[in-house]
Amino acid sequence: MKQNDKLNLTMLCDFYELSMANGYFRSGLKDRISYFDVFFRRVPDGGGYAVCAGLDQVIDYILDLHFDGEDIAYLRRRGLFSEDFLDDLKQFRFTGDIWAVPEGTPVFPGEPILTVRAPAIQAQLIETYVLLELNHQSLIATKASRICRAAQGRTVLEFGSRRAQGTDAAITGARAAYIGGCAGTACVLSDQMYGVPAGGTMAHSWVQMFDSEYEAFKTYCELYPTNATLLVDTYDSLRSGVPNAIRVFDEVLRPLGITKCGIRFDSGDMAYLTIEARKMLDEAGWPGCTITCSNALDERLISGLIRQGAKIDVFGVGERLITARSESVFGGVYKLTAIEDEKGNIIPKIKISENVAKITNPGFKKVWRIYGPEGKCFADYIGLHDEGVDGGPLELFDPEATWKRQTVTDYTAKELLVPVFRDGELVYDRPALADIRAFAQGQLATLWSEVRRFDNPHNYYVDLSQKLWDLKHELLMKKGQ
Repeated sequence: MKQNDKLNLTMLCDFYELSMANGYFRSGLKDRISYFDVFFRRVPDGGGYAVCAGLDQVIDYILDLHFDGEDIAYLRRRGLFSEDFLDDLKQFRFTGDIWAVPEGTPVFPGEPILTVRAPAIQAQLIETYVLLELNHQSLIATKASRICRAAQGRTVLEFGSRRAQGTDAAITGARAAYIGGCAGTACVLSDQMYGVPAGGTMAHSWVQMFDSEYEAFKTYCELYPTNATLLVDTYDSLRSGVPNAIRVFDEVLRPLGITKCGIRFDSGDMAYLTIEARKMLDEAGWPGCTITCSNALDERLISGLIRQGAKIDVFGVGERLITARSESVFGGVYKLTAIEDEKGNIIPKIKISENVAKITNPGFKKVWRIYGPEGKCFADYIGLHDEGVDGGPLELFDPEATWKRQTVTDYTAKELLVPVFRDGELVYDRPALADIRAFAQGQLATLWSEVRRFDNPHNYYVDLSQKLWDLKHELLMKKGQ
């Protein structure tokens, strides 16, 4: 059995991916060029937008695609796969093309956020892992964005590793939370691997280890005078915790000329406690002492605390962020949209369902974001690959209500899907994580406030070109006969 440090993520796939790959091989479809789109159908939590994340891990996965001897031996033992197919897997690598929306981009239901063009076996086998990374990290980045906006400029830290659903969920979840707006994490490995700033204060056990709370605080400040944030709710927050913190700040930090310090509450009535603690700190001459609060917070609770006048500078958000507790599934899907015939002609494909929301948009497509003269985006426009948006009059309509049409003339358009792999070679300039985070904040600012609000957000239109609309309905009519 493989150890964790030797896992081949190529094998992290649904078994039916391998069954279909073997079937394509034996049916002569191994090299049939296929197009797949990744898209999602609804925004978690009833929000107006999602934040795309996870592309960097998809890139690492694609670069390392391979089957080793142990993998092939396992597949042989299953007794389902032809020897020719297993021999072919020994040289397996990705040779196709991938286009994707850059991480940190706000995205909306129905539009491709990643498109694959590759031989059928390759395109099929990568489905599970591509969805795993994009679904998980986009979910956490979206939740983090909501929580950080609720904090109204106050610092938000990700504190959820111990409640995450597995090691990778903790590590990449902290990365995604940083993209979504969190200032840092408690997860050391995420800092070491990805550069998400890691930090922390003290545990209740530290306070309990000493004979008195005062001694625990004093020792901590002596050890970490430039990073002194004291947990004040181990015993009695206002009667002992805050007074002991002030006493230690006066005795240890003030003589050193240090004014940067903090206290943290992890329980209790945080609105009341922080209001009272702020008064005590200010009266004692520590107006710059920050107050951090943690304990099962989310965007709703944070918004409520701020409405109540809570004096909180930093929010430590754990389980409800790292598990996206209010809605724990992003719902991205991976669907075939076209194939190429022997002459290289693109043949569009469509999936039909009695559930209208599950009917796919066929063909090889492009996506443009449409901005008004004020720099705010107001629609995304999906067209076929051979279409363009040249700045001329653009007719937009709501695909669910086609009578709602408008023609726009004063706009700019930006193509969202950018090349990532071409003929199996990486062509994408991978940005640093801090740059992705800054990009996400800048892109969020291009959304109208009506789209960003928590309750009943404005429906951001994702429109189809007339050519794509006509193609879709032509295929629907053919399939319906």
